[in-house]
Amino acid sequence: MQTRREFLGRSAAAVAAFGLCRTSHAEKARPDAFGVQLYTVRELMKTDPMGTLAAVRKIGYRTVETYSALYGDKPAKEIRAMIHDAGLEVPSAHFSYADFGNRMDYAKELGVKYVVCGNTPGEDDHSTDGFKRTAHQYNLWGEQAKAAGLQFGFHNHNAEFAAFDNGATGMDTLLAETDPKLVYWQMDCYWVTQAGQDPVTLLKRYPKRMQTLHVKDRKPGFPFTTSGPSQHFTEAGKGTLDWPAIWAAATADGVRQFFVEQDTTEIPPLDSLKISYDYLSTHI
Repeated sequence: MQTRREFLGRSAAAVAAFGLCRTSHAEKARPDAFGVQLYTVRELMKTDPMGTLAAVRKIGYRTVETYSALYGDKPAKEIRAMIHDAGLEVPSAHFSYADFGNRMDYAKELGVKYVVCGNTPGEDDHSTDGFKRTAHQYNLWGEQAKAAGLQFGFHNHNAEFAAFDNGATGMDTLLAETDPKLVYWQMDCYWVTQAGQDPVTLLKRYPKRMQTLHVKDRKPGFPFTTSGPSQHFTEAGKGTLDWPAIWAAATADGVRQFFVEQDTTEIPPLDSLKISYDYLSTHI
């Protein structure tokens, strides 16, 4: 006969095993986990911003990320109010490299948590020393963001993965030369893949460096490149990227916010965003 002590011991083991089983799987996506990078609907935002934001919310998205050309001479509080009036939140904002250092007060008024440099300077993208200069600037902006109560990150394209004479890529240099307490990486999963890299591998190689992720899929049958023709975009679930695996690796690393972005679409952009949302909300 099983004693009470044996029963309790086996029950505790079973509970522990159940807990391990539960934590071994990626968490279920929160309703606000997937947002929209508004660059996807930039042309619509020029003519009907309120209608466009309302349409984004109607699809099911609950958060958005702003893009640098959106602001113009509009006060940050005006853009924030417009987004909130549509029933959306704005946790993250992109700003350009050219004027990033002047945007911290604007970002605070916008009400975001994350500030993201959406591009590199360009002229420094062709050598390890150039990327070291960019990394130095990122560290300075990271300090500035932290002082403002914000979190700084940089967004990648495929050019950062070109290797130089020493064998290191620009991304290797950026991550090695920046302070992980100040500078985070907003991984664009498409551009990582276009460069011939694997998002899951990089998520595991650089733990706790990810800030947020950009979600867009890649059509099959095109060459991987770090330069030249490289825009082979499609909606999430219609391409080659393994989104459940990316989700599992990212959430295990603490990433909580994902923004759907498609630089160009072959169908109306709102239709494109709905296809991605329907896939992500069903399969993640």
